Order: sequence, then C-alpha cells, then structure tokens
Amino acid sequence: MTSSELWTRATADRYDAEEAETSSAAVLGPTLAFLAELAGDGRALEFAIGTGRVGVPLRERGVPVVGIELSEHMAAVLRRKTDESTLPVAIGDMATTVVPGEFTLVYLVYNTITNLLTQDEQVECFRNAARHLEPGGRFVIELGVPPLRFLPPGQVAVPFDVSERHLGFDTFDLVEQILVSHHFTRDGDDGRYRRGSSRHRYAWPAELDLMARIAGLELERRVADWDGGLFTQDSAKHISVWRKPT
Repeated sequence: MTSSELWTRATADRYDAEEAETSSAAVLGPTLAFLAELAGDGRALEFAIGTGRVGVPLRERGVPVVGIELSEHMAAVLRRKTDESTLPVAIGDMATTVVPGEFTLVYLVYNTITNLLTQDEQVECFRNAARHLEPGGRFVIELGVPPLRFLPPGQVAVPFDVSERHLGFDTFDLVEQILVSHHFTRDGDDGRYRRGSSRHRYAWPAELDLMARIAGLELERRVADWDGGLFTQDSAKHISVWRKPT
C-alpha cells in the first residue's frame, strides 16, 4: 500500500483537457528529447505514467516504454491511446511495484514523487528505480523547488496560479514537509468554480541526493529545465539525473 492519494475517474477523464498546454508539442519537445537521449537504444520505465502525457509520445519517438500507474482510471485513459502490447502498464505504486527486465532509463516527471507522502516511501521509490536500472542506467526526476522563500513569518499559503479560469495556491506544514495544493477551477461560463485539493510531501534537491545514495545511485547532473538551463538558487524547479554505477 502507498500513502498516495488515488486519482478518481472524474479526475482522470478531465486530466488531458486540463493539461492541454503542458501536452503541447512546444512544451513537450525538450522533455522528449532529453529523455530519448538518456534512453539511447534501451528501454524506458515511467513511474506514475498517468494518461501517457509523456510516455505515449516518447514511445512514438521509437523509445520502448513501460509504465507503472497507481490509478486504474488514469491507466484506462492511456489505454484509449495505445494498446498493451505497444505500451505495457502495470497497476501499482511506484515505490514497490516491479516489472520484468532492465531499463536504461527510469523517469518520474511533473512533481509526482511528492505524491508519496512519507520520506520512507520516497526512499523506496529511489530503491525501486535502482532495482529496475541496468548498470550505467539513469533515474530522472522533475521536481519543483519548495517556494518557502515566499513565506514571511506567520504566512502558510503561496499562490502559484491566478488566472481567469483557475486559482491555485499551496498551504504548507513546515514540520511534516507536507503541502496541500488547492484549486478553484471555472468549468463553464456560469461563474461557478469547482474546488479540489491534493496533498504532497515536498523534498529539497539535497534530500533527494541522499535518497539516491541510499539506493546506490550517484548524481550525474542537475539542470533548471528540460533545455538544460543552469540550476541556481533562484530556479523554480530542477531536472535531476542520477546514474547507477557500472
């Protein structure tokens, strides 16, 4: 079992529409190029593959992809796009589920490691990645840097999106390293908003590096975006690559 919150059918059915911008060729292009280069001639395993936003177009680029996904509803949406023989998906959590074979690349994008709500489970996720990697293979994580610099004393909320159709803000439990993302989404033109929230355990880059060391992986590089920009103290997110020694 995992502490991850299980995505519902309603969430899965509207996921692709809500993520249309992040699924565009302009946004996904650098992501796919980055991952395809690391996969090389080998296979890739995506933890929390969801509806296949990344995995399906990566497979279309010629990279054999296998997925692990906790939500059967999310996997059902993916299955509308491609069949099991083309892109196999195992239903289970990314910290413990094992699929056959070895991979040159395991990747976990879009802040999804934070769906694991305990440090122990996040460590097990790294161990599971290492378990699937062949020697010399890489584990890639895309993760935002916790925006705690925006919190003055006494404040616990940080907005991350204020637009015509969506209001989003995070609230923080600084002791447990838990943030709750709150969403108010305008679905139609009648002025009504749908409210939703999700819990996440945020982690710092240095903490992830220690998790990697526990799993026997070594940091190879860390960049600020999929284009390979320089990671600095002002970067809002990072793409980190750990390598399994040969």
